[in-house]
Amino acid sequence: MNYQRKEFRARHILCEELEDAEYVLEKLKKGEEFSELATQLSECDSASKGGELGRFYAGQMVAEFEKALDGLEIQEISGPVRSKFGYHIIQKLAL
Repeated sequence: MNYQRKEFRARHILCEELEDAEYVLEKLKKGEEFSELATQLSECDSASKGGELGRFYAGQMVAEFEKALDGLEIQEISGPVRSKFGYHIIQKLAL
């Protein structure tokens, strides 16, 4: 049996409040750079890397995050995704 775990690569911007996540999303829609907004506004340690989370496997992230990510195309950005950590704006990246 050839079983391979699903692998992802993504970056995100984490906000404590929904209003902040919606603000970030509006800035992205106006063409602002994801990595710059992540560095300036994300409340996650990944902010220093432009929100980059690197490669990870299915089951390593909270379910809400992973479900949203799995539904995205490469380079697509999610709307606010709520988890126990806050609200994520997620961008799926190529492996």
